[in-house]
Amino acid sequence: MSKTTGSHAVMLSLIEEGVDYIFGYPGGAIMPVYDSMMDYQAKIKHILTRHEQGAVHAAQGYARVTGRVGVCMATSGPGATNLITGIADAMIDSTPLVCITGQVVSPLLGTDAFQETDVVGISMPVTKWNYLVTKPEEIPWAIAQAFYTARTGRPGPVLIDISKDAQFGELDFKYKKCTNIRSYIPRPKIDRTKIREAADAINQAAKPYILFGQGIILGNAENEFKTFIEKSGIPAAWTILGVSALPTDHPLNMGMLGMHGNYATNIMNNTCDVLIAIGMRFDDRVTSNLSSFAKQAKIIHFEIDPSEIDKNVKTDIAVLGDVKETLPLLTELVQRKDHSDWIEEFKKLYKIEYEKVIQRDFYPEKEGLTMGEVINRINEKTKGEAIIVTDVGQHQMFASRYAKLNNNRSFVTSGGLGTMGFGLPAAHGAKIGAPDKEVILFVGDGGLQMTIQELGTINQTKAT
Repeated sequence: MSKTTGSHAVMLSLIEEGVDYIFGYPGGAIMPVYDSMMDYQAKIKHILTRHEQGAVHAAQGYARVTGRVGVCMATSGPGATNLITGIADAMIDSTPLVCITGQVVSPLLGTDAFQETDVVGISMPVTKWNYLVTKPEEIPWAIAQAFYTARTGRPGPVLIDISKDAQFGELDFKYKKCTNIRSYIPRPKIDRTKIREAADAINQAAKPYILFGQGIILGNAENEFKTFIEKSGIPAAWTILGVSALPTDHPLNMGMLGMHGNYATNIMNNTCDVLIAIGMRFDDRVTSNLSSFAKQAKIIHFEIDPSEIDKNVKTDIAVLGDVKETLPLLTELVQRKDHSDWIEEFKKLYKIEYEKVIQRDFYPEKEGLTMGEVINRINEKTKGEAIIVTDVGQHQMFASRYAKLNNNRSFVTSGGLGTMGFGLPAAHGAKIGAPDKEVILFVGDGGLQMTIQELGTINQTKAT
């Protein structure tokens, strides 16, 4: 235990959590932390973005490729509100972030002081948890709880708002990592009866079909998932955020699901007899009209977040829990079956799509480039080893459909919120998080211009 200031306590707490990068933009209310930051440059690097939105999207890109908590920082008022779009994006896409904002001195709270905004109130709907710190001794506790909340269960963003007087004040610093919060249950208790029911339904199915999402990636369960599908022999399709959970050229990977997905994967929703949803939330871009989605099938849902069960699609069997734990239990009970005839139906439909759509996208008869041709050429060069980042728009759909990906955490995009301007700073954050990987950004002119100032950040950090 040692005497220190609140601003130094912020930096010491981040070091205790293993933070190596902060993406941020300074201002008056957070300046004490920035002044203290100078003493810790050997342990934590600060990336000075050109806009707070660039900072939060870069933190997202970093978090998505590393699996670690991304950290961003901004001042009060407009600095804090400029983070909100990225925080909302992280919330709907389950990206773990800790966002730290400065706030006016506590006696001025509620007085409409210069650059005062109720960022806790504003951010409450788009954070897993947020907290206003007004006393220096609260800082270590708040940051410890923030990291625990952000990374556990279904990940997401948290926000810590720290008044300026709390940053200047002194405390006896002692850090204790958070390992438990009363009433917060990040990993639901597993009901083995439900797993047996799911296994029985799968073993009896003639045409089982898997829809997998980002929950597999967030749960670090790629190996467990691969073991399950290879034993069961069941064809699988991915949501836009689940794409890199299974190599795109795996023989049981049938392609992308949903409005912009592949022909076979969508047709088979209404042909299968058992639909197994794993770590996905039945987004409207996947289901379209709920009244006609997979009405013929028994639906099994593997999910960590109880609020997602029956929210959009009524399930017959719900298996709550971390998929890294539930999938091995399921794999033990499923039988090896020959689904070659069923898989052949997917291949026939894929052949139709290839001849009518994909072949023309990859090898256009007319002069000039198509988006599909560009992505196909990049696939040939990268051999599926690059990290692909996209902005939002038509290019995003082409990239998600056609990009070849051999590795997990290698596709970064704004899925649920669809944030134009996400791509460039997210690609920068991805490169910071995976410096040895080639990072390729697909972006349209509209999204690029929204955060084009981050080219200056990229040039300054030499992150290319």
